[in-house]
Formats: sequence, structure tokens, C-alpha cells
Amino acid sequence: MSDQIVTLENATRSFPVFEGKRIYALRGIDLEVRRNEFLTLLGPSGCGKTTLLQAVSGFIDLEQGRILIEGKDITDVPPHRRPVNTVFQNYALFPHMSVGENTGYALEIAGVPVAERRKRVAEALEMVGLKDMENRRPRQLSGGQQQRVALARAIIARPKLLLLDEPLSALDKNLREAMRIELKTLQSELGISFVFVTHDQEEALTMSDRVAVLDAGQIQQIGTPRTVYDAPATTFVATFVGASNLFEGRREGERVVTPDGIAIHSKSPAANDAAVTALIRPEQFSLTAANDEPSLEMEVDQVVFVGSAFELLGRAAGGRKLTALIPASARGQVGAIEASRRARLYYDPASVHLIVPTEAAQ
Repeated sequence: MSDQIVTLENATRSFPVFEGKRIYALRGIDLEVRRNEFLTLLGPSGCGKTTLLQAVSGFIDLEQGRILIEGKDITDVPPHRRPVNTVFQNYALFPHMSVGENTGYALEIAGVPVAERRKRVAEALEMVGLKDMENRRPRQLSGGQQQRVALARAIIARPKLLLLDEPLSALDKNLREAMRIELKTLQSELGISFVFVTHDQEEALTMSDRVAVLDAGQIQQIGTPRTVYDAPATTFVATFVGASNLFEGRREGERVVTPDGIAIHSKSPAANDAAVTALIRPEQFSLTAANDEPSLEMEVDQVVFVGSAFELLGRAAGGRKLTALIPASARGQVGAIEASRRARLYYDPASVHLIVPTEAAQ
């Protein structure tokens, strides 16, 4: 049995805009979704992630390319005949139906006998934490409970693939964070593949087995959350996934020297004299050196307390913007920085990732 549940080959789709011109939502996308995988499509608005989801579900047609599920070409198969279910952002529950009726609607349409339908409705609701709520109406439920009903309705038909189009965006922060864990747990228990669409990087990093970062209809990078965060393939990925300090320059030995004279030490591989961008995440800075770590001088403009840490915002030599995230345990040192408005930021050269432009890497 193949490890891939879904395969997209050269998936291409554009939409007309004006004067006969078209804008491409998908530009030759090649993508594989593995069995029992939580894959997140991450990117800004308009990058193509919802279009990609709609192509897999069958709600839009491709201009080029094809879609396979378990090796079977389903490119021209209508939505209702695909082994796929979708959970939408607005949940789309029927207000005149009870929770049980909403959950079992697809089984009723399919002609599943009443006894079997009731059994599976009860199982699905218990799985999403809504046991004994079959008789309530959607208006009697909280936002989180309504989302659980939408999930139960989607999984009751036992699809091979579940598509989730920003289902957490309407929830408040605390509930959204709780639902992330519940969704990942549910996916593991069900043993089916989830494809999750979001523009929230924190959701993508905390829930996913792999993350596909999209921009302008193309996949910029796909990999584990740690790989995408620690070793972004492009400057777009570096800036979209997490906060970043980027230093564009040329490799000179074990340093990257920027046009404004800043030297960043890095142990990442790159050809000498190559044009590269050095990445230092804000949390990789420290106020205390370990061994002989290099450092940067920072003129501090603002200190922001964010609970578990202090965010230092300021500028390096030449006016280059810098951001550092310092643990709250260093509040004494941060207090001195607030008074002096200057900080020395140390970093480990082994943690500095170098981004090499695609043309230079080839």
C-alpha cells in the first residue's frame, strides 16, 4: 500500500481579473499528502491555499494537472463522489436541526438505517466531546461546541481525507489554543489524513506533522515545523514563519558581511563570496555570552513585556532594525537596559542559518 493518500501533479488554476488578464492562484503545484498525516497549508491571504483545498474537494476545476487519491485519478470526479469531507470556517450547521440531526445528515441522505445512524451519531459526538447533546440546537451551543458538531458531521462518513478551511479563526484566543490540541489528538485517534488551511503560523507549528508554506500560488517550502522554522528555504518563509532578523551580505570565511559593515558569524555551509542572507531569530539572542560568542551592539528604542519574556526593539549600527526576545528571568538586566537604552546581544554562530538564493544554490 502506498504511503500517499493524495497526490497533486502540476495543479494549475487562474481566475480572470480585468482586460482579459488572469491571476494565478495555483502555479504548477506538486504535493503529496501522506497517510495519517496532519498537513497544514500556511500562507498569507491570496496565496492559493483555499483554492488548493477547493480543488482537492472538487469545488473548483483545475486548468492543468491532476489529483489522485490512493492512486486513482479523481480530477473529474464530482465533489459528492470523492472520499473527502470539508469543515468550513463558518461551520455551516442547519439551525432548524438538532445536533444529532446535523451530525447524521449525510448518513440520512445516504439511506443508512435509523438504528445504525443513531449509533454512529452517538459515537461521533462522544469522540468530539459532545456526548448526550444530540437534542440541542446550534444556537444553544458555544462557538467551540458548534465547531465540534461540524467536525462530528465531517468524520461520521469516515472519509479518507478531512479538509479544514481555517476552522479556528472565529474562536477566541484561549478556546482556539485548546482546540488545536483537541484537533491534533482527534486526527491521531481517527487515523485519517487532515489538510488544514491557516494563515496563523502558531497554529501551523503546534499542530502539524508537516507544513507547506505557500506564496503567490507556489509552494515555497514543505517540511516539519522545526525544519521550516529553523532552516527556512527563502527569506519569505523566514519572515512569514516567526519573527526574524535578516542580514543580507556576502560570505567571507566564517562570516557574512553586510554592505553596512555588520559581520555575522555562522557555521552554516555556503560558498565563499556567495550572496547569502543570515537569519537570527529574536529568541536566539542572549544578554550573557557563552564561551566566546560574538555579539551585536543594539540601541534600544522600546522594551515590551509579553509575559514570559521581554521584547527588545531597536537598531544596530547603520540603523538596521533588530528584535531580541529575552526571558523574563533576566528582568534585572533588562531593567539596566531600559535605563541605558543600550544592549549587547550575544548569539551562537551554530544557530545562525544562511539562506542561499535559489539560483546561487543550483
